[in-house]
Amino acid sequence: MNFLKTAVFFSAFAFFSSAVCSQETLLPTNENYLEDQLYFGLTYNTLLYKPEGVFQNGLSYGTQFGFVKDLPFNKKRSIGAGIGVGFAHTTFNQNLRLQKASGSYQFQISDAYNSNRYIFNSLEFPLEFRWRTSTLEKYKFWRVYTGLTLSYVLNFKAQHVLDAKQVTVTNTDMVERFQYALSLSAGYGTWNFYASYALRPLFKEAHMESTGAPLNFQSLRIGLMFYML
Repeated sequence: MNFLKTAVFFSAFAFFSSAVCSQETLLPTNENYLEDQLYFGLTYNTLLYKPEGVFQNGLSYGTQFGFVKDLPFNKKRSIGAGIGVGFAHTTFNQNLRLQKASGSYQFQISDAYNSNRYIFNSLEFPLEFRWRTSTLEKYKFWRVYTGLTLSYVLNFKAQHVLDAKQVTVTNTDMVERFQYALSLSAGYGTWNFYASYALRPLFKEAHMESTGAPLNFQSLRIGLMFYML
């Protein structure tokens, strides 16, 4: 199953990479052209502020895609803003089991599982300041896009797998559903570095079951961003 998921992940990567590369032949014909309105991203996700004994393992990956309305500020169209909407799928593989006991949810360290994963699906709303060196005739150009991404968690689940048995815990009430993060996308041509640093914890007043230590997890996502017409 892990092999199948990995194959699907990298197949999607190859597909979107070729789609982005092919757009270089599609030049706009209007001098009032717009740039980079569709995006697709792949990230590696890290949990920040982990208590002692909590660590990540396996591949914690994320995917995101969406539409950004390009709003140029000057005649050269080198400076502008972007306002958009998209979808993000984010996973965190770690050794912290989430279980329900005595009517409440508890976090407990456990290394007994084959797979231990938190999964978030969110709507996201990018707000960007954009600088680039593009022209009407040139697709390959330098860009730096930075700003704030607002998001709303649609659903969350903790998925624990031991041998052939899978246990899933779903409870969106324990998640901070409204999130916001600083974002940066920078690069030249097709390949662009991307980073997103969350400014709000993932969970509401969460604590370790054994020690009572607070769980103020915040996420850092680092990866690649691809833009399409």
